[in-house]
Amino acid sequence: MADMTIGIIGAGRIGQLHAEHILSTPSIELKGICDINTGHLKGTFIEKNVSIITKDPSILIEDEEIDAIFICSSTDTHCYYIEKCALAGKHIFCEKPISFSLEETKAALRIVEEAGVKLQIGFNRRFDTHFRKIYQTIQDGKIGKTHIIKITSRDPEPPNEEYIKSSGGMFFDMTIHDFDMIRYLSSSEVKMVSVATANLVDPCFEKYDDVDTAIITLTFEDGTLATIDNSRQAVYGYDQRIEVFGEKGLVMAENERTSNIQIATKESVTLDHPKYFFLDRYKAAFQKEIQEFAQAIINHEPLTCTGEDGLQAQKLAIATKKAWKEKRSVSLNEI
Repeated sequence: MADMTIGIIGAGRIGQLHAEHILSTPSIELKGICDINTGHLKGTFIEKNVSIITKDPSILIEDEEIDAIFICSSTDTHCYYIEKCALAGKHIFCEKPISFSLEETKAALRIVEEAGVKLQIGFNRRFDTHFRKIYQTIQDGKIGKTHIIKITSRDPEPPNEEYIKSSGGMFFDMTIHDFDMIRYLSSSEVKMVSVATANLVDPCFEKYDDVDTAIITLTFEDGTLATIDNSRQAVYGYDQRIEVFGEKGLVMAENERTSNIQIATKESVTLDHPKYFFLDRYKAAFQKEIQEFAQAIINHEPLTCTGEDGLQAQKLAIATKKAWKEKRSVSLNEI
């Protein structure tokens, strides 16, 4: 018997990824998956191992055997499904961002709280072994009070046009992971945001009123300074690095590479490229976030990443977009 039974709404790339990881996790059953189009699941590992494949989300939401729902549908549907699932007494895992509207997000979080269910947001990087070690190093006081946090996050290649026009923009789609990580590593909240942006990669971003390159500067309430630098195209691979500098020293995480081999000769010293994309780089983190979500529900423990964390990351995305549009620093009190 499974300790927990799950349903998934949304069978795109991320929904299928979660499905495969749930199916490989002991003591968790994936009973059903829903999407407006299920034809692409024909003949897949998912179809062969999931008893319900449907286009009707209410079948999963109303199923008394299902304990939790993973919401992996488009962002504009997240709050709707959060509310439906909460009112049905289902625990919820929702992909980021919660929504593009603070009012909608706050309303959904109120319903979750009133229903007494758990809501975890899909900020998988909190579950990465290297980044969690940085967090623990800070918590243990090994580098003292934090002074500077630097996050580098660059994709290997830009997404396609269809994705760009509906993504919500770089700050909601891409940087929101970095906003969450910078809050996770800090013991304070952000007070002020400013940003420098450019369109250097693909004119398609500018076509849809978006940017493809950005350096974001954040000031925290305790005085800590932070930067996030983003690019939609790093030709050498998926560039994911963090450095935290404090009064007693620093802690940093370099890129995961395709191998840890180093070749040193008279002519040069060479290393392999970073892993190419998030599905490879964060595979273990995706698995870990599912395991910890299930454990929190089964054992009645606190979540690692809550709806409130999702709300705060969303506020940072809104503040940064405002700073970009108005060409000024923006206080979080304005949001």
